[in-house]
Amino acid sequence: MLTLAPVCDADAPIARVNPVAKLFAAFAVSTTALVAADWLTQLLLLGALLATVPFAGIRIGALARRLYWLWLAAGTVVIVNAVFAAEQTGAVLVAIGPITISSGALLDGAEIGLRVCVAATAGVLGFATTDPTDLADALTQQLKAPPRFTIGALAALRLLPLLGAEWRQIAAARRARGLEGGWNPLRRARLFGSTMFTLLVGAIRRAGRLAAAMDARGFDSEIPRTHARRQRMRRADWAVIGAGVLVCAGAIATSAAYGTFTVFA
Repeated sequence: MLTLAPVCDADAPIARVNPVAKLFAAFAVSTTALVAADWLTQLLLLGALLATVPFAGIRIGALARRLYWLWLAAGTVVIVNAVFAAEQTGAVLVAIGPITISSGALLDGAEIGLRVCVAATAGVLGFATTDPTDLADALTQQLKAPPRFTIGALAALRLLPLLGAEWRQIAAARRARGLEGGWNPLRRARLFGSTMFTLLVGAIRRAGRLAAAMDARGFDSEIPRTHARRQRMRRADWAVIGAGVLVCAGAIATSAAYGTFTVFA
């Protein structure tokens, strides 16, 4: 079931960190992963992220379900870049007909795949340990984000589980009427497109009603808003930001010491 609720223990150390601090730490790690183009930096960053899992209080099964498709996409990126590389360098590892994979192309593909893994894992760990309402409160209080935009985005996020449930209802209703794609890919694509269009129309209508309801409750006024729950930056929050920066700097320094560090161009 699609849900935005955190899948961690609320008393876990990372779960208690201010959402803005986790956002900055995840941003630092993801930016470093996107800038660095060597495999050692990516492995060090990924190892540091996995080392934080016990402190996040996340159930391994729930984390694996959220990372499954992202890591599968990263594996696909590795294979595609290794097979369709512009130049096959190094020793030839696989040669099957027109398909040739060399060690250099595989290493380049692995670097890109690891980059995807690091960015995806950092994002999942950050959002899986954060309540969306706490994130919206922290954005408006610490980063001074516009309340209208922040609260509107929060309301949209809260509707995602409802869209998932409505998708299943539409699909079940069509199956009850005998509308199934079967093994015909063209029919399945046509059925998917019509279901998506039905869901889109319903989402637009619901968004209009929600916007009117929020305006009627004063969310569109220019009066400064107060907050029922205060979000404060404590020493532990600043420590998390500092730890994220230190991990990035340590990974870059280690890879530079071994002579593998390169910048993505």
